[in-house]
Amino acid sequence: MLMEIRHLHYFMAVCEELHFTKAAEKLGISQPTLSQQIRVLEDELGMPLFDRIGKKIVVTEAGALLFDYATVMLNTLQNVKDAVKDLQELQGGQISVGIMPSDLDYRITQLVIDFHQKFPKVKLKILASIDIVRQVLENEVDIGIGTNVVPNDKLVIIPLRQEEYVLTVSKEHPLAHRTSITISELRDLPMVMYPEGFLGRDIVEETVKKHGFQLTSILETSSVTSIMNFVRANVGATVQPSPLIQQMNDPNLHSIRITDDVPSRRLSIIYRVDRYVNQAAKEFIDQLREYFKS
Repeated sequence: MLMEIRHLHYFMAVCEELHFTKAAEKLGISQPTLSQQIRVLEDELGMPLFDRIGKKIVVTEAGALLFDYATVMLNTLQNVKDAVKDLQELQGGQISVGIMPSDLDYRITQLVIDFHQKFPKVKLKILASIDIVRQVLENEVDIGIGTNVVPNDKLVIIPLRQEEYVLTVSKEHPLAHRTSITISELRDLPMVMYPEGFLGRDIVEETVKKHGFQLTSILETSSVTSIMNFVRANVGATVQPSPLIQQMNDPNLHSIRITDDVPSRRLSIIYRVDRYVNQAAKEFIDQLREYFKS
């Protein structure tokens, strides 16, 4: 008997759940039917795929090997389906994009509007995330706009631009008359920032740490909109990417250039090496490159 695609789907479900009953429920079949189909697969391969230890099951060495190959096979099959569907729909289809919340709120609105006007049949799903690389690797999104992405042989990485951070204060702040500042002058300056662990915060902290201090964060929030509202109210200063502040174009905010050891971030488009990129996604990537180039 030849191995069937459904057998691989059954096998992958058991690998994910490590429980036959839960996997059967997920697949919408009975547990005895699932067990029988796994036995058929094991008989064909001539080796057990799971060790059954009491109520628990673990993947065998042969099972782990099949899992790796099955993942590639099923991804390839999905890519074929996507390619054929793309060929049929031409201007249709859908794209899911992961992007940092701040960039979604303030950077790409016009790009999305322009893309929609050009491709009105394409469904565009934009997801705000601080864990974009994981989303791309786990196929939660088609493409991502990542920050300081570490090279990975599973990813295609297309550089967009490097952006410097600036100190941003309200027009009422004591530093509002300054046009430049050194990194050391940020010591003890009351700050409104993202919580620790957020990439935008970590980039700045890594820079000031080299100068022997940490930011004095007096208020933290995960929302860039809230951060900027607090800065406008002169609660404290913040350090954000310069293009982000420029895009806001707010007369109540004042940017101060950091003159030495400037914190910066690298923006890149990322997608899985084995991911089929449809025509709409390719067009979106091209528009992203042109948008960030300008």
